[in-house]
Amino acid sequence: MISSEILSKVKNIELKSKKLVDDVFSGKYHSIFKGQGLEFSEVREYVPGDDIRRISWNVTARRDKPYIKKYDEEREQTVMFVVDLSASGQFGSKNITKKDLIAELTAVLAFSALKNGDKAGLLAFTDIIEHYIEPKKNKKHILRLIDTILSYKPQNKRTNIENALKYLNKLCKKKVLVFLISDFYDVNFDSMLKVTAKKHDFVCIKILDQKEQEIPKKGIFTIQDAETGLLINVDFSSKNVEREYYKNLNRYQNHLYEVFRDSKTDVMNIYTDRSYILELINFFKSRQERMSRH
Repeated sequence: MISSEILSKVKNIELKSKKLVDDVFSGKYHSIFKGQGLEFSEVREYVPGDDIRRISWNVTARRDKPYIKKYDEEREQTVMFVVDLSASGQFGSKNITKKDLIAELTAVLAFSALKNGDKAGLLAFTDIIEHYIEPKKNKKHILRLIDTILSYKPQNKRTNIENALKYLNKLCKKKVLVFLISDFYDVNFDSMLKVTAKKHDFVCIKILDQKEQEIPKKGIFTIQDAETGLLINVDFSSKNVEREYYKNLNRYQNHLYEVFRDSKTDVMNIYTDRSYILELINFFKSRQERMSRH
């Protein structure tokens, strides 16, 4: 049975996301996430200037004159939400956890996809594939995706992005639109990120909490890693500890930046303590400008 708290969250997210789709993102999604390819429509007689790569040799041979294949843009596309449900998603220093924020973002993008006539599916992962929901195209289905993100109890706590993307690429033979939503507390997924970016229309959404970027000013604290359960005592009064922490944080952030850049992957940084609306609008705008240059 779904708890009343989860039902209330799902309903609130539905109302908020549908209002955003109608009031803010209407038209923006369609303009940057168009159909993913062309589908065969018919053949017609060749005319000078046509692309000879589209000649239908079978029809040409039967009719003794050249014919080319005509294609129409595929309007419907498939959107896959690849969502990190590892234990670090339970963290949130403000009014919302990273997992709740992931559910909201998924809702906004999934309802945008629905309005565009696209199908949406879910691949939830930790360091294993936790749950898969086949892409469909209706409101009830999208509410199911949101409910799954909020209420599903993962078997494992750790993160393996490489494993999730490998599974996705085997699952989706054709090009799809992929939103990978995670805090990216993981390593060794660089090469699989590149593979996925080449195969699919790929967008990474990095979920952040400001408190994870800061350390206490002073005092000895016991810190537990949410994914490994490891406990460690840290003296934050020490300047060496502070210096080492920020050095490692900068190294991690710079490495991630290089990974996204090298794989030519679109990325958004979304914070739990800030509105994501402006970030989404800016992303839509920059992507549209980039597409118009090509």
